[in-house]
Amino acid sequence: MEEVKVVVAHQACATLRVGDTFLKIDGDQTRTDVEVQAMAMAPVPTPEILWRKPPVLALAALPGTALGRLGEPSPASSTAWAAAGAVVRKLHDSPLPPWPGRSIDELASELDGECEWLVTSGTLPADLVTRNRQVAEAALRPWTPVFVHGDLQLAHVFVEGDEVTGVIDWSEASQGDALFDLAILTLGNEDRLDDVVAGYGTDVDLDVVRGWWSLRSLVAIRWLVEHGFDPAAPGCEIDVLRAGM
Repeated sequence: MEEVKVVVAHQACATLRVGDTFLKIDGDQTRTDVEVQAMAMAPVPTPEILWRKPPVLALAALPGTALGRLGEPSPASSTAWAAAGAVVRKLHDSPLPPWPGRSIDELASELDGECEWLVTSGTLPADLVTRNRQVAEAALRPWTPVFVHGDLQLAHVFVEGDEVTGVIDWSEASQGDALFDLAILTLGNEDRLDDVVAGYGTDVDLDVVRGWWSLRSLVAIRWLVEHGFDPAAPGCEIDVLRAGM
């Protein structure tokens, strides 16, 4: 009998692993539609779709291991991080998906609302929120849209040795800012940004990347708390905000 392992589970969705098969269960089939279409379009390695029977999507496991986990030192080599940067560049250079991403106004509105909640709820000190809100402003500028993964956490990039074997979890793919993907990939692993940029192969505005680090952390904290995750764990979102000070 194959062991059933819960990879992640919360009120919105759950992912289980049974042997070499991942079962993604999502009550919002729009997200799954995006994931399936994005994987079909992406010019980078993605998991094989074994079958789909809503609300379940079955995917084959990728070879290798994740680039790392937020809050833990990444075991991957500098060459592997650079390879991840090259894969991201290949995605960004590909044709846009037909659906748009979020606008600057939508992002700014969400940021304002989450900053207000963080302070009024007493979750974070006002000075920490205010300073990072200022840093986040650098990200809220016009950009040329590219095909972004949209949730390119290092746990979603799999490597074997120094090679990228695939990228998972495409449900937030859309048109968006290239530097957002680079920021999410290096969130909590700021020391790896040089390796990623070297693989990406073009100049990167570091102030904008820092802006996305702050923005992503500020808007994620309430969701993480409400879904049973700990943004105060060492190396995670609150530590990222403290580094922004």
